[in-house]
Amino acid sequence: MATFVLVPGGWHGSWSFEAVVPLLERAGHTVHALTLTGLRPDDDVATVAAANLDTHADDVLRLLDRTHAREATLVGHSYGGMVIAAAADRAGGRVSRLVHLDAYVPRAGESCWSSTTGRYREAFATGAATTGYAVRPPDGGDPRRRPHPLASFLQAFRPLTDPPARVPRREFVYCSGWEDRTPFAGLRARLLADPEWRVHTLATGHDAMHEAPEAVAALLLDDRVTTAPAY
Repeated sequence: MATFVLVPGGWHGSWSFEAVVPLLERAGHTVHALTLTGLRPDDDVATVAAANLDTHADDVLRLLDRTHAREATLVGHSYGGMVIAAAADRAGGRVSRLVHLDAYVPRAGESCWSSTTGRYREAFATGAATTGYAVRPPDGGDPRRRPHPLASFLQAFRPLTDPPARVPRREFVYCSGWEDRTPFAGLRARLLADPEWRVHTLATGHDAMHEAPEAVAALLLDDRVTTAPAY
């Protein structure tokens, strides 16, 4: 059975996968949903201000160490794609599959800030104007969201090796239900042209885990009946 490590996107915690976790566990798999450093309810100001992409990659690596996980599947949503890329590069072969769920897929030297669109860079800057170190959540959405450490959006992915460590199975899930706002259309085109990537499409908005948890779980369980692979 597989070990899944689920990494949330910006402003979110482990609760963002609350509808998907039981579906994977019911299938007999081990599932760990993370809340990243700086986004936990008891994190103090210093912790939030210091947390960056390295911090969040270390969160994943500590979990792999603690659980003695091997052949792990890392799933990253949105900003979480940055985290799983950095963690897999440092995991020493303990990761067998990456799933970027409507998520950033960084190349060396790229950050969440540089990879997104002007619309989202403006949102990051405006959201951090009050404190200078934490980006407040966009208006609306789940009240459990918390201010997100700005440094983690700004820090570039710096792989330990060139090219970065290879993971045997790499997948990108494009959510097509918000085409007017998605920052991932260009990324989808890039990965469709890369034979080392498998690209799927889900007809949902960005928060597919809430809109269609069964479809997300089926994709992670490799049930091709309910997914729409795109090549």
